Amino acid sequence: MATLTVRTDDAMETALRVLAGEKGSRSEAVRYALLHTYKDVLAKQAEVDAERLANDPTDKAEMLAIQRFMGVSQ
Repeated sequence: MATLTVRTDDAMETALRVLAGEKGSRSEAVRYALLHTYKDVLAKQAEVDAERLANDPTDKAEMLAIQRFMGVSQ
């Protein structure tokens, strides 16, 4: 496991103090914050991808063909 050094300002220290109180340590707070933020990034990307695919006529036709093949659409 790697070690990361980060310079913090007052706002970061406040956030770390609060999260460390909830998560048990500063390290756990940082791990939580990074993973939570990464999850948000992935969810936003999935939304963008879903919107792009929903507006793609070729992809819509493919989805309809699959639904028809599976018998869930007419």
